[in-house]
Amino acid sequence: MAASTNPENNNVELKPPPGLKSLIDHLVSVYPDQPNPLQVTTLLKYWLGGSDPLDYISMYSNNGQGEGDSERIPPHWHYVSFGLSDLHGDQRVHLKEEHSTRSGMGFELTFRLAKTEAELRQLRESPDKPIRPPTWPANLLQSIARYCFQTGNGLCFGDNIPWRKCLDGSTNSRMQSLLVAQDPQLGSIDTPLGTVDFCQIVGVTEEELEQASRWNGRGVLNFLAKDVLTGGDWLVTNMQRTMSVFELFPETLLNLQDDLEKQGSDLAGVNAEFTFRELKQTKTVKEEIDYQSLNERCASEENNRQLTESQVKREEPSFPQSMSLSSNSLHKSCPLDCQPQAPDCISLDGIEITLAPYAAKYLLLAIKDRIRHGRHFTFKAQHLALTLVAETVTGAAVTVSEPFGVLGYWIQVLIPNDLVSRMMEAFRNAQLDGKTEPTQRLEFDWPDKNFKLIVDQPPICVLPTAMSIEAATVN
Repeated sequence: MAASTNPENNNVELKPPPGLKSLIDHLVSVYPDQPNPLQVTTLLKYWLGGSDPLDYISMYSNNGQGEGDSERIPPHWHYVSFGLSDLHGDQRVHLKEEHSTRSGMGFELTFRLAKTEAELRQLRESPDKPIRPPTWPANLLQSIARYCFQTGNGLCFGDNIPWRKCLDGSTNSRMQSLLVAQDPQLGSIDTPLGTVDFCQIVGVTEEELEQASRWNGRGVLNFLAKDVLTGGDWLVTNMQRTMSVFELFPETLLNLQDDLEKQGSDLAGVNAEFTFRELKQTKTVKEEIDYQSLNERCASEENNRQLTESQVKREEPSFPQSMSLSSNSLHKSCPLDCQPQAPDCISLDGIEITLAPYAAKYLLLAIKDRIRHGRHFTFKAQHLALTLVAETVTGAAVTVSEPFGVLGYWIQVLIPNDLVSRMMEAFRNAQLDGKTEPTQRLEFDWPDKNFKLIVDQPPICVLPTAMSIEAATVN
């Protein structure tokens, strides 16, 4: 195509699209001295077939606040993503959702990395010589954004991400997992395309991640913010930090355990393999249903379901789905990707559940810190989900009179109040303390409730490519 020779067009200034302009304007107001920060830019944009959903990651130099004993915010690099929110408004990446007030996925990612002693020394000795910030945090944000795009899962303040490796790719840092906070500087903004929250990714130790999982992420973030050694007011990640907040300040662990006992846990579920079968009390003519038949049905429907373009691009996520919901309502919170429209709930006479040993450490937490506090807890397998619910949970398909049910591919088990203390005692006696994985088969049986739980490796099911389910007649 030939270039235009119209003199009016030659002087046209290209304006950024509305979503992008809103983000830029907001950042200029925060960093007026850095209108053109260094950026990591994606060469092949996502809407052109690229694999990286973030168009840009801007990198700002932040001087922090205070010095010496009065330091509250250490000098650091501030990374900000562009692409999880709707930058363009023309549906090239994000489809407009009816009645949604969010821009795109509704958030962008940020990260704050403490400057090293070498960087600070160079700034003091050569203040006019620019320093290039490390680029590995940009790769980290791109990986998290890729997960969000591939799964459709958003991030919420207080969520945790079990990264399980050094964030910077080294082998000697204890910062190997992540929590999600609200960026204290950027907060949230309204754009012409909807609202955008700035979710700050905070590097943490494995111990801090474990306590955030057992209790709640926001509480651990509050502990980290109390001292500059663990991040300070703005939760700056220091890759050289060698001790957790609980090692530096042991009293915080006692406070956490006290709050956990009083408030319960925000961990709403984990990925775990399980099987189940119905325990029948009466011989009735009804559909035979168990793990094998339900799993086969779900797999068959997934094979036959027409894939959308976004589903075709989906890959296996590199870290588990965060399930740190704290609501006691199950309304619109089905943990499954594939679920029939308006399924009928099939009531079971009783149930026997076999749970993988690696997930057994969550049983005591599920009952003591979730069900006992009127909440729910989910074990999610590849195709199915098993949710334990308390009597007070709203929106559940099961009731005290019919405590076991199958809703599509979602198995629900109501734990009555009078069973909670018995289950806690049984799990404690079996030393399911959340620290070690059982090495032998365990069986827990409550015959008066027609409920049996087995801790053992579930059998592997070979799924056929086509199958049918018929009602079984029991004589």
